[in-house]
Amino acid sequence: MGDIANIVASAVENNREKIGALLPVLHEVQHQLGHVPREAIPLIASALNLSRAEVQGVIGFYHDFRTEPRGQTVIQVCRAEACQAMGGRALEAHARQKLGIDFGGITEDGRYSLEPVYCLGNCACTPSVRIGDEVHARVTPEKFDALVSAGASSAATVTAKAAPAGTGFVAQAAPTRIYVPMDTTAVALGADAVAVAIAAEVKKRGLDMELVRSGSRGAFWLEPLVEIALPGQERKLFGPVRPDDVAALFAAGFPGACDHNLTLGGLEDIPWLARQQRLTFLRAGRIDPLSITDYESLEGFDGLRLALNMEPQAIVDEVKASGLRGRGGAAFPTGIKWQTVLDTTADQKYIVCNADEGDSGTFADRLMMEADPYQLIEGMIIAGLAVGATRGFIYLRSEYPVAARILDQAIRRAGEGGYLGDDILGSGKRFHLELRIGAGAYICGEETSLLDSLEGKRGLIRFKPPLPAIKGLLGKPTVVNNVLSLGAVSTILARGGGHYQEFGSGKSRGTLTVQLAGNIKRGGVVEVAFGHTMRELIEEYGGGTASGRPIRAVQVGGPLGAYLPESQLDVVLDYEALAELGGMLGHGGVVVFDDTVDMLEQARFAMEFCAVESCGKCTPCRVGSVRGVELIERIGRGERRAADLELLDELCTTMVDGSLCAMGGLTPYPVRSAVKHFPADFGLADKPA
Repeated sequence: MGDIANIVASAVENNREKIGALLPVLHEVQHQLGHVPREAIPLIASALNLSRAEVQGVIGFYHDFRTEPRGQTVIQVCRAEACQAMGGRALEAHARQKLGIDFGGITEDGRYSLEPVYCLGNCACTPSVRIGDEVHARVTPEKFDALVSAGASSAATVTAKAAPAGTGFVAQAAPTRIYVPMDTTAVALGADAVAVAIAAEVKKRGLDMELVRSGSRGAFWLEPLVEIALPGQERKLFGPVRPDDVAALFAAGFPGACDHNLTLGGLEDIPWLARQQRLTFLRAGRIDPLSITDYESLEGFDGLRLALNMEPQAIVDEVKASGLRGRGGAAFPTGIKWQTVLDTTADQKYIVCNADEGDSGTFADRLMMEADPYQLIEGMIIAGLAVGATRGFIYLRSEYPVAARILDQAIRRAGEGGYLGDDILGSGKRFHLELRIGAGAYICGEETSLLDSLEGKRGLIRFKPPLPAIKGLLGKPTVVNNVLSLGAVSTILARGGGHYQEFGSGKSRGTLTVQLAGNIKRGGVVEVAFGHTMRELIEEYGGGTASGRPIRAVQVGGPLGAYLPESQLDVVLDYEALAELGGMLGHGGVVVFDDTVDMLEQARFAMEFCAVESCGKCTPCRVGSVRGVELIERIGRGERRAADLELLDELCTTMVDGSLCAMGGLTPYPVRSAVKHFPADFGLADKPA
């Protein structure tokens, strides 16, 4: 008990002054002990002036917290739709069989715990598994067995210790730079091992060059992608590079003129990258993410410097002129939200970045935070200047440990460089920024649930009105924006709202960040102006299915998005066009399924996901989702199919009309679209209903 008391006391002391200190305290205690012992609950409650019930209620709400020990190594198998599209269900079954336990279990020898996770943000290279803090991509049953047999230590796990994040192995600036990505997906595909092999060859050959751990360009189908920057020359790209390829690359002339089958040429030689219109992801893959010098060399902090000399209303007007709409789901005009906060009088205002990117098929937020973190930081500072907010929070999902490490370092360096603090760049204006880690609750991607979580509570939905822009964090006016929305702000201020407005179509202005995921040949982040069709993105950029089989269904907008059949792929990817089809663009995630998919199973999963992730505040969502799973299972058995299909439709109507938020209100979208477009899977005539 003495050790527990000391650890609790230390955690409380380290976090006492924070807003919503309970979650940071629980994270720290669990990090030290592996769980939050029941004996710690009264100690935490007393120290934070909370009831035991409040502390226990928070622990029970979040998936990450537990009061009992886990196995020595925690294995999480991703259950999200993008993984399902590439054999995730079979991998789940294999993992259970291999370890001899079900989800939530611990092996008899205590070595392993097996847990489900509902998206690792590695959706372009699925199925995915997380072992400890290491994410592994394209995991087959055979690869899973190899990871377990090796004691959960893959090449990536081992070499990560020798390949820390940040600027590379050579400290001095050298005339030649070798770039190897360090973001989650690149590392999951072996980038750390490649970096170690390159460093060894550089040392062996006595070469004068610098190895830089960059972010990825988002071309995950080419990862690990290695780039060479020689003085005065265009960059040359090579990939996908494996550790065993490195010696042969150097022998073939790398990093100079290199004749090797992994040589891709320059950027213009890769149409997938050359055809994109990159505004928000201008720097991704081109810089050391933690180097402020690199960031500033490509327009970094240009927007902030302009904003420091502008009146708040002028900044808001520039954002309005751009036509920027929220990139996180609801697509609400960003400038109007900012105007509301600016016009609301208060002694304190806040900027909150919603980085709880939990939708299957979405990983653009993660890529920005790992490849270009200062862009997000700059956007948040500008937002603070625009509305009069002096404090900001990045609420990051716990499933992104790499992003957490990079953001933590970037925030510290930005403070040391004078971009954060009480005197931003000598202007006398202030803005303080804090990184806050979530605890595994999908519902906290909803802005009011997120605010409750930031306050150290269960992430329950709040009634609206009042809107967070008027009464948000701690009851104060709060801007809550998505990562990509805030990231776009720096470009808008640097280049002008009119420039941003020139891209796009209709009411959808600027660029669209599409994430191609699931059963896709060339998965990754594609940034183009609004106006392209889904078929263009899937076929011309994605290259069709990875399996080579015909496309049967595409889910757009995450687990709450509708399923579209192949016949509707010519829809233009903008907010209004998808809404006309009964779908939504959401965060831009596109998950592709081939003709082997069982759409009844996908409909069932939608209801199951809602049942697992509901905050429980409203009956239509909390109870309706459970009844929905039961109904779909019964329809699958064919017991009373016609009556149950009618009842399922009535249940969906109740959830849409009666739920407090989009969790319950949108879950019927994938269910109804599956029944409508794929009736045969539900035992109906093979024609659209």
